[in-house]
Amino acid sequence: MSENFICTTENNILTIAINRPERLNALTEVAINEFIGILDRADQKDEVKAIIVTGTGRGFCAGADLENGGDTFADSQTPESEYRDWGGRLTLRIYEMKKPLIAAINGPAVGVGITMTLPMDIRIASTKAKMGFVFTRRGIAPEACSGWFLPRVVGISKAAEWTLTGRILSVQEALSGGLISQVVEEDELLPTAISIAREIVENTSSISVALTRQLLWRMLGADHPMESHKIESKMIQWLGSQEDAKEGVSSFLEKRPPQFIMKVSEDMPPFYPWWE
Repeated sequence: MSENFICTTENNILTIAINRPERLNALTEVAINEFIGILDRADQKDEVKAIIVTGTGRGFCAGADLENGGDTFADSQTPESEYRDWGGRLTLRIYEMKKPLIAAINGPAVGVGITMTLPMDIRIASTKAKMGFVFTRRGIAPEACSGWFLPRVVGISKAAEWTLTGRILSVQEALSGGLISQVVEEDELLPTAISIAREIVENTSSISVALTRQLLWRMLGADHPMESHKIESKMIQWLGSQEDAKEGVSSFLEKRPPQFIMKVSEDMPPFYPWWE
């Protein structure tokens, strides 16, 4: 049982719904730690092939819970060299995931409520959604590794405009700025997210998805395309002799749905993780 989240798994899709509707799903450190634990377990379960993150009630996530008022962000107990912001620990865990994540943003998403979606692979939103990188308006600075993620997702100019002003973005501005990939009506949000997840679950190799996800994220920091060429060559050579590649080609030629059998929990290549 989870205190702050509702988790359901159906047809190999795990849906994680933040369940603090009385606080517009604002997060505490306890909830963040719980979220990380859910992701840890999901990454180890082969039956989970895609993850959807959404919110209950009318909000997606209103950021950090401000119940402690002006002292919300104060921490004089932890040594400066050891302090790590809550949101950053969450986004780093998402970044390391082997499973693809889809953010289904059903309502307001501000502060960590939007920065935590940046390392997710696909972001869609309902017409009821709005977003805001409001840190400068709270007297703090961006967190959750957004200094790395946001410019890579939307470009440096948009990232600067949105974080420096701290203003609330309409869903249409978020769409035109590349923060989200599509906007749908409220009652179509989860069905749309599920449809995208099913495309992954029903048609792809879990091993291929895990490697592809990490390839794309890791190469954002590469100095030269040669780095991508080298690791892609390793992947192609190794995957080419595995059962999933044989099945992928055979199912295509035989015009039938693929039946991939390799498991992320035990069949990842010996060179993974290649960046360590």
